[in-house]
Amino acid sequence: MEDNLDEVENVVAPAPSPAVSSEAADESSPRGEGRGGGKRRYIGRQKVCTFCVERNRKIDYKDFDTLRRFLTERAKIRPRRQTGTCARHQRAVARAIKRARHLALLPFASSQAQEL
Repeated sequence: MEDNLDEVENVVAPAPSPAVSSEAADESSPRGEGRGGGKRRYIGRQKVCTFCVERNRKIDYKDFDTLRRFLTERAKIRPRRQTGTCARHQRAVARAIKRARHLALLPFASSQAQEL
């Protein structure tokens, strides 16, 4: 009988399960992300192509005031993710900017970049 007790004492009991499941931990956080204090991501509103919204607005290489909005301070063409234009109109804007540069309506580089 004493031998049976020794065998029972040598048996390892399974580890106790956690009292709180991971789903319950997610519910307790205010944003539902669980632990970790992660950084908040910027979620801006979706940009809409101005040329698609205003259908009568044309992209013209002679309208350099409009095209200037699509250039950075260093006279580089802004990407779609910054301007919000669709792919079709972004190609047309890039083409118009290149034509305006060729006719010296828009600069190839900013005056600051030329000084460097």
